[in-house]
Amino acid sequence: MKKFLPWIVIGILVIGLYSWGKGFNNTAVDLNENVKEAWGNVQTSYQRRNDLIGNLVNTVKGAADFEKSTLTAVIEARAKATSISIDPSNVTPEQLAQYNQVQGGLSGALKSLLVTVERYPELKANQNFLKLQDELTSTENTIQTARTRYNEQIKPYNIHVNRFPNSILAGILNFNEKPYFDAEVGAEKPVDVEFDFN
Repeated sequence: MKKFLPWIVIGILVIGLYSWGKGFNNTAVDLNENVKEAWGNVQTSYQRRNDLIGNLVNTVKGAADFEKSTLTAVIEARAKATSISIDPSNVTPEQLAQYNQVQGGLSGALKSLLVTVERYPELKANQNFLKLQDELTSTENTIQTARTRYNEQIKPYNIHVNRFPNSILAGILNFNEKPYFDAEVGAEKPVDVEFDFN
C-alpha cells in the first residue's frame, strides 16, 4: 500500500488541477461570450444611430439654403464612426478609447446639426424630420443602456480572470482583462443651456 501512496497523491493532484483548469476555462468562456453578446448590442445600437443619421441628413439636404459645412461635418463624422470596428475578444483600452472618441465626434456633429436646425422653421415643422429626431433621441437612450450592460458583463469576467489563482491560468490561456466603456470626452463638463425667448 505504501508504494502506491505517492501515485494516489499524484493522481488526486492531477484530477484536482484538471478540475480547476476545466472549471476556470469553461467559466471564462461563458463570461467572454456574455461580453461578446453585450458588445454586439452596443454595435447594433450605434448602427441604428448611423442609419437614422443618414436619413436625417437626407431630410435636411432638402432645405435648399441649409448650411453645407454643418452637413459635411456630420457626414464626415459618420464615415469615421462606421470605419472603426472592434473585436470584443481582444479589445484593448486604446481601441475602446478610439472607438469612444469617434462616436463622441459623431455625437458632437449631430448636436451641432440639431442646434442649426433651430434656424430653419420649415425643417422644424417637417414631420419626417421630427420623427427622425424622436427616433434618434430614443436610440441615444438605447446606446447608453447597451453601453451600461456591456460594462455590467465586463465586471464578472474581469473579476474571474484577475482573482488569484485564476490569474495564473488566465495568462496561460490568454484570457486578458477587458476595458470598460468610459464616458465620452468632455462629458464631465456641464451642458450650456440657452433659452431663446424671441
